[in-house]
Amino acid sequence: MNNLVELKGDDIFTTSLIIAEYAKVKHHAIQQMISKHESSLKRFGIIAFEMRKLSGAGRPEIIYHLNEEQATLLITFLKNTEPVIQFKIELVRQFYAMRRLLMERQTQTWQETRYQGKLTRKVETDVLKQLVDYAKDQGSQNADKLYMTYSKLANKMTGIASRDTASVMQLNNLSVVENIILHCVQLGILGDKHYKQIYQDCKQRLIDYQEIAFLEPGKETLPTINQRRSISCQSN
Repeated sequence: MNNLVELKGDDIFTTSLIIAEYAKVKHHAIQQMISKHESSLKRFGIIAFEMRKLSGAGRPEIIYHLNEEQATLLITFLKNTEPVIQFKIELVRQFYAMRRLLMERQTQTWQETRYQGKLTRKVETDVLKQLVDYAKDQGSQNADKLYMTYSKLANKMTGIASRDTASVMQLNNLSVVENIILHCVQLGILGDKHYKQIYQDCKQRLIDYQEIAFLEPGKETLPTINQRRSISCQSN
């Protein structure tokens, strides 16, 4: 169960689609339940929604956005099947974790760490720009995707879904990882290595650092369940 809770600004919410998927209930049934208990749910705020095409075709469907109180109330109306019970436990955990993160984001320590991370990211981006040009000279047709490739690698190694939803510890780890990447890329270019080999060298160095620093991707990611996963990102 990943990303049960979403964050936009300072608003934390889940959606009717997420509830339906993980509680193993049809989305239409959840929509009907929201309509039936609309007056009760509105006691905890406006029921926000969006229109979205779920399959890329057909008519847009209403996706409700429910805050913590609304979601908590709604799931009490569901029968306690095993999927529902597990979903309730994880949803409560993720709402709590996200509230804790929002409190941390208000601290000076988090804000200063985030700022320093932006400076490191800028230096890394400048180095990756050199790598893009270098890869193009070696015949790469997808060199511009290297920015995304290396960003995904860094995020996976530190268990970060988004920099704005990362803890101070994760942001510090991310700065170290991005510093390793930029130096590894520079060494690779100076050594006239193939751009794909440079990526593999970066990944191996990060795996080594991960072992030394006892990093476990996903352990502190908000909002996700703690499970270590191997890096599967491939270079272009």
